[in-house]
Amino acid sequence: MFSPIFPLLNGCVILGSAIFCILLMQVRIPWIEVFDIGPNWVLIWLVTWSIKRPIFQAAIGGLVLGLVLDGMSGSTPTHVYPMVIVGCLTVILYRLFVKKIQEDFISVALIVFGMAILFETFRALQFSQMGDRNLGDLWVYQQQIALSSAILSSLWAPVIHFPLHRWWRLIRAPHPLKSKV
Repeated sequence: MFSPIFPLLNGCVILGSAIFCILLMQVRIPWIEVFDIGPNWVLIWLVTWSIKRPIFQAAIGGLVLGLVLDGMSGSTPTHVYPMVIVGCLTVILYRLFVKKIQEDFISVALIVFGMAILFETFRALQFSQMGDRNLGDLWVYQQQIALSSAILSSLWAPVIHFPLHRWWRLIRAPHPLKSKV
């Protein structure tokens, strides 16, 4: 009786939370920025999404989010490659390390921290390939961006991860009103 509504409701939660994180990227919230750099909310959502998904779904999630970010900010350099890499590496890291010890906030925060550094480093590599910036200044600024983004993103990861993880665990659990046959 309740099962047909769960896929539709789950789709709304997934789409709504992704849109919420995309919109949060456009808003500057006071007191959570360091050097005018805020958390990467989309990256946090992608890591949360990718943790218990197959690698193909994580790659598709990264592709879609990368295309959305490119559409919002310009496609040079693209967000697609680093987002796909983050999605795929999150699945691999989770399966290799975290799944064996059990998922918790610390492991998710560590994955977000590493993926934020990887994401910003990949973006800096893309900027360096464009050739219109001084490489020395670019890499000094990249270190500041990567570290600030990684620290803030890992600290704020539970704000996105906890409610989504609880929701996905709830819809996977057998419904208490279903009769056992």
